[in-house]
Amino acid sequence: MGHGHHHHDHDHDHAHERPGDTEAAAARDLAVPDGELSPGQLSRRRMFRRAGLLGAGLTAAGVLGGEGQAAATATAATRDEGRGREPRDGYQWLAGDHHIHTQYSSDGIYRVIDHVRHANAFGLGWMVITDHGGAAHAKIGVEKVNPDIVAAREAVKDTLVFQGLEWNIPAAEHGTVFVAPGRGEVATLKEFESSFDGSVKGASSNTPQNEALAIAGLNFLADAVRKRRVPDALFLANHPSRKGIDSPHEIRGWRDAQPSIAVGMEGAPGHQAAGIPKPNGPGGGRGYYDGGPGADSFAGYPAESYKTFGGFDWMTSTVGGLWDSLLAEGKPWWITANSDAHWVHGDTSDRGPGSDFNANGRYEDPVYKGVANFGSGDFWPGFYSRTHVGAQDFSYRAVMDALRAGRIWVDHGGLISGLVVRARAAGTGQRGVTLGDTLHVRQGARVELAIELTLAGRPNWAQFVPTLAQVDVIQGDVTGPVSDKDAFTTPNTKVVQSYEVNRNSGTVTFTYQLGAVDRPVYVRLRGTDGKRSAPGLLGAAVDPHGPQIDVYGDADPWNDLWFYSNPIWVLPRR
Repeated sequence: MGHGHHHHDHDHDHAHERPGDTEAAAARDLAVPDGELSPGQLSRRRMFRRAGLLGAGLTAAGVLGGEGQAAATATAATRDEGRGREPRDGYQWLAGDHHIHTQYSSDGIYRVIDHVRHANAFGLGWMVITDHGGAAHAKIGVEKVNPDIVAAREAVKDTLVFQGLEWNIPAAEHGTVFVAPGRGEVATLKEFESSFDGSVKGASSNTPQNEALAIAGLNFLADAVRKRRVPDALFLANHPSRKGIDSPHEIRGWRDAQPSIAVGMEGAPGHQAAGIPKPNGPGGGRGYYDGGPGADSFAGYPAESYKTFGGFDWMTSTVGGLWDSLLAEGKPWWITANSDAHWVHGDTSDRGPGSDFNANGRYEDPVYKGVANFGSGDFWPGFYSRTHVGAQDFSYRAVMDALRAGRIWVDHGGLISGLVVRARAAGTGQRGVTLGDTLHVRQGARVELAIELTLAGRPNWAQFVPTLAQVDVIQGDVTGPVSDKDAFTTPNTKVVQSYEVNRNSGTVTFTYQLGAVDRPVYVRLRGTDGKRSAPGLLGAAVDPHGPQIDVYGDADPWNDLWFYSNPIWVLPRR
C-alpha cells in the first residue's frame, strides 16, 4: 500500500450514492487511501478536505452513523503525507498541553517564553497558550500576546506553540479554544471572544438562550475554518465536573452541533499540586476540585462528582459514567490531561513591580523573589500531566488532526513512556486500527486487542522511577443514541480484564481476546501505580480496583499515578 498506510478491514464495494448523500459518501470514501481513488474522487476529496468537512472523519451521527458513515476513519484524512513516521506504529507520539496561562491572564504571572522553555525542557512537542477570555482580554490580550507567541515559535523550534484562549462557555464552565497558526489567528480569536464569551456577553447562567450562544460560538469556529479564515480550530471542555455546570445535554449539544470542532474534555484537570498537604503545598483538592453544587449546577450530579478520583475528573474516572455514556452512543468524545499552569508550585518568581493589569491587559515581566512559593497548586507544562497525540508528522495541522481523530492517551507523573494499542481481526496478522479509530469486521469475527507498553525506565521530575502495577481493559456495548440527553450512566461498560505488571523498565505486551464480536462494542485502557486503587464510592462491584476519591488536603499527586487511553470501536457488519 506504500507510505506506511494502515490497513483497515473495510468494504470497498460501495453502494450507489443517492443525491444529497455527499457527506455519507465522503465519509465512506475516507476508508480508501488517496492513491486508490479515481481522479474525480480525489479532486472531490480535496475539495471536501479544504472545506473542512473531512477533518472529522467521524461525522455528527458518530460511529454508528447513517448508511455509509460507519466506514469513516479519522486517520485517513491526511494519510497521503507519509512523512516523519515512527517505525513501530506509523505515528510520532507528541506529548502536549492545551491549557496554559501567562501574564496576560488576570491570575497569571509568566511570560509566554517562560512556559515554552519549560514545556520544551519537560519534553512537550506542542502546547496551547490559553489566557482567560473576558472583556479586558478581548480588547487587549489577543493582540498583545500574539507577538510573544510568534517570537517563542522562532526561539524554540521543536515545540509547537498554538494561540488559543480559555473560553467562558456560555451557560457552562471553561474550555480551550484554539486555532492553527495563520494570518487570521488574531482576528478570528478576537471576534470569537467578543461575540461568544460568556463573561463578555454576561451569559453565564444556565438559560436556553445562553446554551444556544455556546452552540453559535462553535458554529462560528466551524464557519471560520470553512471560509479559510484560519486553517483549523478546536474546542475542548476544561475541568468539566469542577462546578457541576457542564450538564450532560450541554456536552452532547456541543459535540453534536460541531463534531469536528468540539472533540473532547479534560479527563484530568490541571492544578494537580493543589492536593499536596501543608506546609509543602496548598493542602486543598487536586485540580482545585473543592466545591459543591451552586445555582447553575446540574441537579442530577451526585456529591462525589465535585471531587477527583486518582486526580481524574469524575466524568472520566467512573466506569459506566458520563464519558462512557457518550462512547456507548458511538459518539467520539476524547479525553486529555493538562497543567492549567498559572503559578507554579515551589517557584521563586513574583509578579513584576508596577503591574497594572486592568490598564495594560498584562502584568509586568516576573522577577526573582528568592522565596519558594509552596501555596501554589500548579506544575509547569509537561512536568506532571501529559497528553500524547499520534501525529502524522511534526506540524500544527498534524497535532490538530490527531486530537480530532482521538489518537490520544494521557498520563500523570511519567507513569509510562509509550503506549501502542491496536484492535485487529484475531489470527490474521493484520495491523488493525489504533486509538480513536473503528475496526470493521464481519458479524461474529474474532477480534483481539494488542497492547504494547513502554515502561517508565527513568526517573520522573519528582526523581523516582514510577512502577506500573496494573493495566485494566474496559469494554462497553455501543447501544446507540440516548433518548434522555441528560443521561450520564451506561449499564454495559465494565472492567473486563486486569493485567498485573509490577515493573518499571522494558516493554510489556498483552493481547486481550474480545472473542467473537456479534454487536458493536468499544474498548479503552487505564493503568495505575496501584498505590491507592481500591473500591471507590461508585459501585465497587463494577470497578473493584478503580481509583479512590481523593482526600481533600492530603492528596500527594505523585503517590497516585494513572494513565488512560481513548477508545477504539469495533463494529460488526450484519
